[in-house]
Amino acid sequence: MKRIVVVLGIIATLTTVRLKPDTTGIRFDAPVVSGFIRTVSAQSVPKQAVVETSAGTFVLDLTPEAAPNQAAYFMKLAADGGYDGTTFHRVIKYGMVQGGDPLSKDPAKRAQYGTGGLNAVRAEARAAKLTRGSVAAVLVPGKPDSAGAQFFVVLADQPALDNQYTVFARVSDGMDVLQKISEAPVDDKGLTTDRIEITHVTIRDTPAEPFVTESPAELGAYRAVLDTSAGPIAIEFFTDKAPNTVRQFMRLAAAGVYNGTAFHRVAPGFVIQTGALSSRAAPLSDKQQKLVHNLAPEFNDTKHVKGIVSMARGDAPDSATTSFFICTGTSPALDGVYTAFGRVVDGMPAVDAIEATPRTGETPNTRIDLKTVRIEKKP
Repeated sequence: MKRIVVVLGIIATLTTVRLKPDTTGIRFDAPVVSGFIRTVSAQSVPKQAVVETSAGTFVLDLTPEAAPNQAAYFMKLAADGGYDGTTFHRVIKYGMVQGGDPLSKDPAKRAQYGTGGLNAVRAEARAAKLTRGSVAAVLVPGKPDSAGAQFFVVLADQPALDNQYTVFARVSDGMDVLQKISEAPVDDKGLTTDRIEITHVTIRDTPAEPFVTESPAELGAYRAVLDTSAGPIAIEFFTDKAPNTVRQFMRLAAAGVYNGTAFHRVAPGFVIQTGALSSRAAPLSDKQQKLVHNLAPEFNDTKHVKGIVSMARGDAPDSATTSFFICTGTSPALDGVYTAFGRVVDGMPAVDAIEATPRTGETPNTRIDLKTVRIEKKP
């Protein structure tokens, strides 16, 4: 794994050659231009920055409790449109992306990229660890009061940078977008040759996580609609019998964890099974991955008959995570030892079509997609 050093846009890869900082065009004696030193009290409502770029959108959780002045300065610039049209001018593939320099709005000033927008925020606490997803302020070498508009995001843990930079945000969502940005080609000076622009940064209140605080009765007002390549399947939940399983299924669905998985097992007269992460077309984001965990069993008196939806698991009772199955026949051997949490209320023709698909053993010969799982209010 590459480790990086970031000093005013001058990057050295520790696994190769340590470069001397290039000071061309950098005024190390520049004063703090704005004296931005007001201390901002902790936000009563957590804030996020939604960063729209030409390569996609990513979301940052701002951490004013760790760096109040830097977070406030970033939010002010964002609100004023200060980041609109700037670029990610330096990258290390899967290691780091750097942007926010106001000079990068002008392609004619490319030789000066990395030198603008600094010397605006006085020194704040340095982060003990720069772990994957940390967002930190760029500094002029040897000048602790030189932070400003520029920032960098580390895409892998960077212990070589510990205790050196102020972290004012963390990536909440969109790490895949940042990794894509990091793949941009660079020239012999380390500058990206393609313009990857920040089109807009929106500051918003952090949205509440869905299906966390609702009571089982409130969860019962919802259903799930599985959009499959064989047609839609609507599921009604047993919130009275398996409330925690239902809640977790809803949270996974709302986060898009099931999107792009497949019906990987078809056993006629028994079950069709889907939701396994190994069948997913794309890897989970960091935010999605954090939602996945083993579920405590909620075995109940529901009989496993045709149309019942139940969690798949391994040998251990608490080994269920994401995979689930729909019964296509009566299976008393499953009763009381698998967590039944719902039943199909519409879309049995799609279930039957999946069950009838050509297969080798229990594996379908052609992929049967679970495109999305939508949680919606009951009609």
